[in-house]
Amino acid sequence: MYSVILGTRPEIIKMSPVIREFERLNLDYFILHTGQHYDYNMNEVLFEQLNLPEPAYNLKVGSGSHGEQTGKMIIGIEKILRMEEPSIVLVQGDTNTCLSGALAASKIGLKVGHVEAGLRSYDRRMPEEINRVIVDHISDFLFAPTNKSQMILLGEGIPEERIFVTGNTIVDAVLQNLEISRRRNVLYDFGLAKGGFFLVTVHRQENVDEETRFLGIIKGLEYVHKETDFEVVWPIHPRAKKRLKALGLKLRGVEVIDPLDYLSFLQLESNARLVLTDSGGVQEETCILGVPCVTLRDNTERPETLEVGSNVLAGVNPQSILDCVKFMLSKDAKWFNPFGDGRASQRITRILIRAIYHTEKEKDLPIMELV
Repeated sequence: MYSVILGTRPEIIKMSPVIREFERLNLDYFILHTGQHYDYNMNEVLFEQLNLPEPAYNLKVGSGSHGEQTGKMIIGIEKILRMEEPSIVLVQGDTNTCLSGALAASKIGLKVGHVEAGLRSYDRRMPEEINRVIVDHISDFLFAPTNKSQMILLGEGIPEERIFVTGNTIVDAVLQNLEISRRRNVLYDFGLAKGGFFLVTVHRQENVDEETRFLGIIKGLEYVHKETDFEVVWPIHPRAKKRLKALGLKLRGVEVIDPLDYLSFLQLESNARLVLTDSGGVQEETCILGVPCVTLRDNTERPETLEVGSNVLAGVNPQSILDCVKFMLSKDAKWFNPFGDGRASQRITRILIRAIYHTEKEKDLPIMELV
């Protein structure tokens, strides 16, 4: 039996192709949801929209400090894992849910598989960086999205036999879900034209909670609207909304809207002229979709996007944000997608089945159709 542990919108999105593959092959597994994200549009609606089975367990942990949230998760996850006794526990990414699932499983002797292993920003101020490093070093199966990620893991001394380059499940998710998203005309709902607007996401702790950085981003967005005359649309994250209210800020030229469900966001993202973000997943999605991206950070754990030219780092200086937007608008949006061919979930599932069956002989497994 396998356990899939998730708790945030990005995790649900990136694990959805793996869950679909488990369903297709009728594998024995269960989903454990920590409840780290608890806003309906950012979380629960995904299971409905993506036609995913409901989690067998939901801890409903909610918000809290890193220590409080992680502690509650570890306690709840350990109880369930001891009761269910899965052979392999699968976690994704760099969240507190990912860390808690990996720690709880490894502490009681269960095998851990880490989807999207080997990403590094080399910025220890980011809680996510701490999480991803720890999870990589206690995992038994490291599913690296790219060769670059594999080399990072090898450079940190992780044994080669634990590392598998599979591609990134975000490609699978985008390809599977983009057509579904077009069933609703979200552009019409918001009065937007294809290629006629910029899309914004801002949610990271180091950007939202640090006042100087947050104010720099706000001013930068206002500069961008004034200098380019593009509409700037910001589906606001609860953390950023709370911060805006606390600071009493009123934005000029930026349309702030409520958080969007994933399929609605995917449709806006695929039709935007450009995206400004501090999200790692959005950097990947825009690269896959052929939409220019300006990242509102000083570093990225997705260096592949910089190398192929789909993305540029702007930091939070207002003038730098504007300059980067102008630069990306001047580029031809044609680049190579470095994140794989959309079959990462199939490769991950095949590796997990091999591990359960304790065989390296693919012919012995009922999964030849995955090739």
